[in-house]
Amino acid sequence: MEQDKETEEETHHSVRTETAELVNGDLEKADEVDDHSASQHSDRTGAENEDTEKTTETLQKSEEGHSEQKETNEQKLFKIASELLHTEKAYVARLNLLDQVFCTRMMEEANKGTFPLDVVKNIFSNISSIHAFHSQFLLPDLEKRMGEWASTPRIGDILQKLTPFLKMYAEYVKNFDKAMELLKQWTDRSPPFKAIIQEIQSQEICGSLTLQHHMLEPVQRVPRYEMLLKDYLKKLPQNDPDRSDAEKSLEIIATAATHSNSAIRKSENLKKLMEIYEMLGEEEDIVHPSNEFIKEGHIMKLAARNTSTMDRYLFLFNNMLLYCVPKFSLGGTKYTVRTRIGIDGMKVRETSNEDHPHTFQVSGKERTLELQAFQETIDIFQQKNETFKNALKDVEEVSVSKAELGKRAPRWIRDNEVTMCMKCREPFNAITRRRHHCRACGYVVCWKCSDNKVHLEYDNYKMNKVCKDCYSILTGEGVTEGRRKGILEIEAAQFTDSSIMCGFLQHSEKGGKLWQRVWCVIPEKECLVLYLYGAPQDVKALCTIPLLGYTVEDADTPASFRLSQSKFVHTFAAESEELKQRWLKVIRAAVTGEVPNLRTLHPERKQKCTCKDNKDAQCLC
Repeated sequence: MEQDKETEEETHHSVRTETAELVNGDLEKADEVDDHSASQHSDRTGAENEDTEKTTETLQKSEEGHSEQKETNEQKLFKIASELLHTEKAYVARLNLLDQVFCTRMMEEANKGTFPLDVVKNIFSNISSIHAFHSQFLLPDLEKRMGEWASTPRIGDILQKLTPFLKMYAEYVKNFDKAMELLKQWTDRSPPFKAIIQEIQSQEICGSLTLQHHMLEPVQRVPRYEMLLKDYLKKLPQNDPDRSDAEKSLEIIATAATHSNSAIRKSENLKKLMEIYEMLGEEEDIVHPSNEFIKEGHIMKLAARNTSTMDRYLFLFNNMLLYCVPKFSLGGTKYTVRTRIGIDGMKVRETSNEDHPHTFQVSGKERTLELQAFQETIDIFQQKNETFKNALKDVEEVSVSKAELGKRAPRWIRDNEVTMCMKCREPFNAITRRRHHCRACGYVVCWKCSDNKVHLEYDNYKMNKVCKDCYSILTGEGVTEGRRKGILEIEAAQFTDSSIMCGFLQHSEKGGKLWQRVWCVIPEKECLVLYLYGAPQDVKALCTIPLLGYTVEDADTPASFRLSQSKFVHTFAAESEELKQRWLKVIRAAVTGEVPNLRTLHPERKQKCTCKDNKDAQCLC
């Protein structure tokens, strides 16, 4: 066993020596050894038979391959050590920039009384001590070691000298958030302070990076040491003399890196905030340690008045949503902030739009937006999240309650969703009765019903046009008792949310050639009546058709059917044959007086049972 151990040590020493020779370029001795070995091998194999010669040749190739593998591994160790030295030089240059350029210049200005001296000290913390240690001790030691790598191929002992000084990094990391806050505060407050920083940042030595970017370097340096040491130990043989020192160094550095990781995450977040700040033209005050970036991306905005779409961009943070408009810029992608919506009180719900799939509504106190996700985004999200389809089933319906009126921005009802004033129920036209929006509830009303103005809290108490009902609620004036509604004066939206069947159909009366696109609804509570509206948000139906006793038959045109009773004839056309059959399934049951079984029609719906003994055909439980 002692002989085996001795042989192993000799072999290891031989490999390290050969590698050192290769590193220093001393190849003559290696060539002589190879020539002498080849000569002995030739003499020996000349006296053997052909089979023995082949076997010996195979073993020789195997040994040579093994030697090459060892040499490659040693070269990798040398490269890791070289990378450590190279990055250390760059790091010391960055520390010099922070200490001798930024800090020194600002200390000189602070001593003149331009701004407080304590501000500069609190921003740069102990950067001078960190710079002194690395420039005067660690870097010279690494340079000396790499110069004598042939005789002393190790770095663990040098890095172990670093460990007592890691407390300096703990102090710097602990002060980092405060430093960033002070830097932002005084850049905004003091023009001379800002001018000095911008002047230095414009110099070539800064590499077009901000002071904040450079100040991130010490936070990220300790984990860098940890990564290099781990890689070094993976390549280092188990019995190497440097393993003990390297492992001790890694243990202490890894502990320090763990404490730095949270600061690194904060620094990366701060770096992202700085990038966004620059993308927004340095006009939005978002660079703050309490602001946490979450997500960004392109989105389509659906116009409030119609169904047109516009390209927009969103930045989501832990406390706000920035709704932005892209703008052309030669200096890269830039955005203009249109609205800042606070997360507090924000509501999100999925919406359905016939012309645009994958729409959703974001409702905040400041504004309500209807947005459309890109299909590519939807596809990626569906691949990553199998519960996507069920994610919004139980989301609360977004509407402005009476208590929130004027305090939260409403969702505007689109112009094409109504054909009449949602208050007086008079039909709109292009000349004498045009569409207007109430800024409090979002309803589409005529000019007579919106001839009132009040201060709205969500719009910084500016005067806004509101409908007569909202004016009465917000001011307490002119409240009158509501008249009794007629049989047709039931809002389409009220039925749509709890309907057996609803959707657009083409409608013609008495077999005429004049067709009208109507919104058709068969409510759950009146499942034997078909309501016809001009649009999905109309507050008054065009007409109703009591289905009981009607005859149902196919019509002449494709995907169409006819309802007839005595002198009344109604012809309907659906967009597809499949949709037509769905309507006929419900209507054929209704004309015979049969209550449609909602469990069969809508198995996906679920609600609590309200019927007695569970015998109601409309019960969904």
